[in-house]
Formats: sequence, C-alpha cells, structure tokens
Amino acid sequence: MSATKRRERHLSLSEKFSRLCSRLQEPEWRRYGGTLLGGKLLGLGIVLLVIVVVSGAFFTSVHAQSATPEVKAADIVNPVNTMWTLVAAFLVFGMQVGFTMLEAGFCRSRETVNVLVECVVDTCLCGLLFYAIGFAFMFSHGNGFIGYHWFFLQGAPATYETTGVAFLAVWIFQFAFADTCSTITSGAMIGRTGFVGDLLYSFCVTGFIYPIIGHWAWGPDGWLALMGSDGHFFPSLGMGFHDFAGSTVVHTIGGFIALAGAIVLGPRLGRKFKRDGGGPMLPHDLTIAVSGGLILWFGWYGFNPGSTLSAMDLVGIGRVAANTTLAACAGGFTSILYGYFKMKTWDASYTTNGFLAGLVAITCPCYWVSPTGAVLLGGIAGVLVIVAVDALEYLRIDDPIGAVPVHGICGIWGTLSLGLFACGQYGATGPLGPDNSAPLKGLFYGGGMQVLKAQMIGSACVTLATFGVAMAVMYVVNAMGMLRLPADMEAYGMDLHEHGISAYPEYVISALGAPAGMSQELPVTHGRTSVVPTKPLSQAAG
Repeated sequence: MSATKRRERHLSLSEKFSRLCSRLQEPEWRRYGGTLLGGKLLGLGIVLLVIVVVSGAFFTSVHAQSATPEVKAADIVNPVNTMWTLVAAFLVFGMQVGFTMLEAGFCRSRETVNVLVECVVDTCLCGLLFYAIGFAFMFSHGNGFIGYHWFFLQGAPATYETTGVAFLAVWIFQFAFADTCSTITSGAMIGRTGFVGDLLYSFCVTGFIYPIIGHWAWGPDGWLALMGSDGHFFPSLGMGFHDFAGSTVVHTIGGFIALAGAIVLGPRLGRKFKRDGGGPMLPHDLTIAVSGGLILWFGWYGFNPGSTLSAMDLVGIGRVAANTTLAACAGGFTSILYGYFKMKTWDASYTTNGFLAGLVAITCPCYWVSPTGAVLLGGIAGVLVIVAVDALEYLRIDDPIGAVPVHGICGIWGTLSLGLFACGQYGATGPLGPDNSAPLKGLFYGGGMQVLKAQMIGSACVTLATFGVAMAVMYVVNAMGMLRLPADMEAYGMDLHEHGISAYPEYVISALGAPAGMSQELPVTHGRTSVVPTKPLSQAAG
C-alpha cells in the first residue's frame, strides 16, 4: 500500500472537513452526495413506514391525546349483564349433573362407571379445547365459515362484541354450551364405546365439528346468520337463520353426531329389536334417570333465558322462562298420554324424554313465540319423540337413552317451529333492552313462508354437514380399532374392563344384568388381570 493511501486513511477531523468542502465545489461530487443523501432518507422512510404498519397490525398503539378519548358503550363492561351471564353459565354447567344421572340411570348397571368417567373427562377435555381453539373457531370474526382470532383467548377485547358482557364471562357461558353438545353425543354410544375412542371422537366434536359448524349460525359473520342480506348467501330471501339458544347449534349437532356414532358402532351385545322378537334393554335405575331429567329442566333456565346475555331485557327473560316451562310441561304430558294409548301403561321414561323433547324444541324459538305457541310446539315434540324412538327401533339403531330422538329430531322440529309459531311481536334482545322494530312473524300468524324457508335452509345445511363429517370421523376412529370394544371385553363388562370397578360392588347384581367379569377373570391376552373377586354369582349371596 502506498504512503499516500496510508496518510489519507489517518486524516484528522479538520482535514476531512476541508476535503469535503473542496469536493462540494465540484459538480460531480455534489451529484454523488445528493444521490447518497436521498437514498439514505428514502431508506429511513421505508423503515419508519414498516414500523407503523407492523405496530398497527400486531400491537396496541397508545397515542397521547390532548382531549378525552371517545369511549364507546360496547367498550364498557356492564356489571349487571355480566353477572346475569355468569349465573346462567353456572346453571348450564349444572346440567352436566343431570346428563350424567340421566345416562347412568338409563344404561345398564354394568356400564355405569363408564358413563360417570366419560361425562367428567369429556368436560375436562372440552374446557381445554374450547380455551385453545373452539371459542376462536366459533365466535371470533373470520370468513363466514370459520373464525380465526382469539386462539388461547389471546388478544381478546374487554367485552364481547356489543353485548357489554365481559369477554371471559361469555367464554364460560359458551363453554357450558359446548360441553352440553359433547355430552349429548355420548348418550347414544354408551355400553360399547372404548374409552380411548371416546376421547378421540370427543376431540373432533369439541375442537372442530361443533365450533366450526356452529360459527355458521352464531358467529359474528356466520354465513347462515347473515343469509338473506345484501352481499351474502341467498339475498332474495331477505331473512337470516335464527336459533336463539341452540335447538340446531347445540341439540341437532349433538343429536346427529350421536346418530352417526350409533350407526357405526352397531347395537350392544344382546340387544334384540322388536321386529326381531325382542325389545329395548331396561334401564337399571329409573330413580336416577328421572331425577337427572328434572335437573336438566332446572338447568334449562340458564340455557334459554341466559341466552339474552342481558339482564336489562326483563320482559324478554320472563317470556323465555315462561315459554320454556310451558313447552316442557306440554311435552311431558302429551308423551305420557300417547304412551298410555300405545302401551296401556304410564311409562316413566316416556314422560321424562317427553319433557326433555319439549325443552329442546322450545330452545330455538323461545324468544319469539307466545305462551300458546310454546304449549303447542312442546306438545307436538312430546309425541314426536316417541315416534322417533319407534323409528330407530325399527331401523335397528341402538340408542340407549334416546339422544337422537330427543336432541336430533326434536331439535329440527324446534328450529322449524319458529317459522310457524313466531307471533310477530318480538325482534331482538339487546344489552339495554329489546329491539322490536323488526319482529319475526311465522306462517300461522300471517307472516308467510319467509321465516320458515330460512329455518329450513339453515337446519338442513347444519344437519347434513354435521352428519356427513361425523360419519367420516366415526369410521376413521373405528378403522383404528379404538371405537368399539372387542366382543369378549364387552361381555366381560365395560366397567370392569375399562375402569377396574363396578358401580355397585357391595351387593349382588341380578344375574340377568351381570357382566361375565363378575364370575371369571379377564383373559390374559388383553394384558389385564381381574380386580374383582372371581367368585361365581351363585355363591356370592351365600
């Protein structure tokens, strides 16, 4: 390196300044300097623009303001509505006790522990999935078919939409609904479903099927909810799909997933249908079953009135509660009367499923019908549920507790009944009171077919989509060998095989209902040993 270059590298600050001044006097150096400065300013501007865009899209901006910022009503948590929503959520969650008792009572004693464990573990699984992905898929903004915000409840606002209800209060309310759907599904599948298989299909139901299809009707931009409006599906209809508290979203979805499971599983061992000279397997404890049904009725007062999400809509809450009561009463009464004319006995299971059918049917239209309409549609549901039970029996589909007739069939009926019985006086609930400026009017009240058409489209889309996806899920889980227990394990007894204990270990079970495991050890080939005495039943009483 030359001495000149070495000296230039170690120029002093004053020398560098003098050199710059001399170079700026030359036109070529001035153009070079201007280009260099312009490029640096342009690059700095691009960097600042990227910072602004990224921070605006992914982070919360805080700006100093000289004036008081505008506060929207929806940004303020309404304490009264929030407390009302929480109380309703607790009532709906209490329905899990009713479902557990109902299923345990209607099943055989040999599978009671399995029902207890499934109901509890499904609840735990549902809570985790609804926290992680379920609520986001169902209730966040998306593309009309699925939501894609608020995963793991991150980035959520203080209140949900315009309700004024604290966001997490809405979450726990809707979690209780999701748990209800999951529990409905298991009802038609008890007595022969492996516990691991139950976990697998429950993961699909709570994590994907229920929230994604539910988004169509209940999401803030669901395509069925916005149906009939400009720029959305079927604009000429002029009416969207309505489901106030879930005859379709909760009950029809749960009921038709249950139907898919019952079809893929097949009947329980020993189940002989009426057309083959047999009949239903008898419930082992009607006391528990009927008591569970009444607990469900009580919980429904959170299910339906709580769906207003508003304690300020006092008239609406009262009407919904009254309609819920009347539909249940009518369903229970017509079912036991129809059962008597059919069987010449006053059947406890008929009237229990009858009032449950009335409750399921009124869940969709409860806000928009009059008390008279509630009585009529509930009474029809009480008869329809028995007809549906007989239809499943004829089709050789084993549904131990009647989940498909009660929730699936009567859920469809309740959804369609809105198009018939909406009385034309009530519009929508709201955080500060009702808005009756656009009331729903059904066919029987001079409203024509508009509401009924919307309900038929929504119900058909949800039902067919649910059943199709559920059949695929059940076939996949069954192909994995995890859906149904092997025949020898089912004969041995689900409770003994899956959970290692009988629900009633301290007294003798009738020989007619006793599993084989009460008198023999589990085959060694399945990797388990018996945890109950192998004393034969004939000796157990001695």
